[in-house]
Amino acid sequence: MTAPLASADAELARLERAVAAMATNLVELDENPDRKELGTAKLTGVTATAWADASDALGRLWQGHRQLTEVIDRARALRDRRRLSDSDRAAYAHEVLGSSITLSTSTVPLAQRGLLGVGQVSTTCSPAELLAAMEAAFATAVHVVTRAGERWRRLLPAAADAAAALAHARNAGASGAALDEADRLLGTFTATMAGDPLGTDPAVLDRVRALIDRADAERTSATELRAWIDQRLRDARTLAAQIDTARRAAEAAREAAAGRFPEHRIATVRGADPRADLVAIEALAAAGQWALISPRLAAWNRQARDRLAALRESADRNTGLLAERSELRGRLDAYRAKALRRGLGEDPGLTPLAEAARTTLYEAPCDLDTARAAVNAYQDALSATIAAREAR
Repeated sequence: MTAPLASADAELARLERAVAAMATNLVELDENPDRKELGTAKLTGVTATAWADASDALGRLWQGHRQLTEVIDRARALRDRRRLSDSDRAAYAHEVLGSSITLSTSTVPLAQRGLLGVGQVSTTCSPAELLAAMEAAFATAVHVVTRAGERWRRLLPAAADAAAALAHARNAGASGAALDEADRLLGTFTATMAGDPLGTDPAVLDRVRALIDRADAERTSATELRAWIDQRLRDARTLAAQIDTARRAAEAAREAAAGRFPEHRIATVRGADPRADLVAIEALAAAGQWALISPRLAAWNRQARDRLAALRESADRNTGLLAERSELRGRLDAYRAKALRRGLGEDPGLTPLAEAARTTLYEAPCDLDTARAAVNAYQDALSATIAAREAR
């Protein structure tokens, strides 16, 4: 086998693996609930602009997937011929390594052509260049979808909590300019959030809570204020206990993942533990400094909720790494069992793929992307081998 042909074979195998993984990821992105919400919501502002770019990226991704699939099919048809002529070899190498993909074709106006100029100009690229461009397009789409989804999940419940606090303040008899301004800000925030989560300023909710707290403080008598803060302190202690539980779970999940996966894939929660600040707030309560407690306790609660969410997310992510590895190991075992049932346990074409997948899955640290690609490669090869045997 000549060097160019070997290079083309290696690139074709890489492209086949990439297209298989690409199909899985594109379908998962297409079925993502946040992507579906973005696709049906009436978007405005920053989100509308970002989603337009993301939608264009998604369209280019599916088009690129189709183009790469067509290149692979053409190349595979050439490579599978019994005998390859020189022209076949050249065509095969061009399909896989050359500028074989036409991205666009445009007509050159007659007024802009020279005597020997062509009427149409095509923009082409190689499969490797298209794959690199698709990586960037996928990152763009995923970034917009995940950011918008995170904003909706975090800020909509927070807005609902602020609305409940506002209603509670009015039901308790509070009134005045502070509550009116809080009502106006919250209404604008909620309306904007529905269509433009990326353009919504989360600091508005802080202003709303501050206005509610101020109005409530003005209404509440010293006795009522004390009782209310006592309850909030009890709630804060409960939240602090939840943080402690979540911290232990996050630490346990990190220890379980440590050394088994690349360090950059393992989640770590950094930053100060907010529980120490609660001790200072309780000291103010013991000293009867009620007016100073409310804003500090509100800030503490926001910090504590963020800390709790981060710890839980860290634990879920690290636990997910182990679960994903277990799922891949189970798939590989199932495929190997299928190969044995079919009498392919020692097949020279399949055994190296199976061993490569097993090695990747059981080495430490385990690269899950490489492992998944290896399992998929073994699965595809097994399916192809079985199909070829049945076709005889």
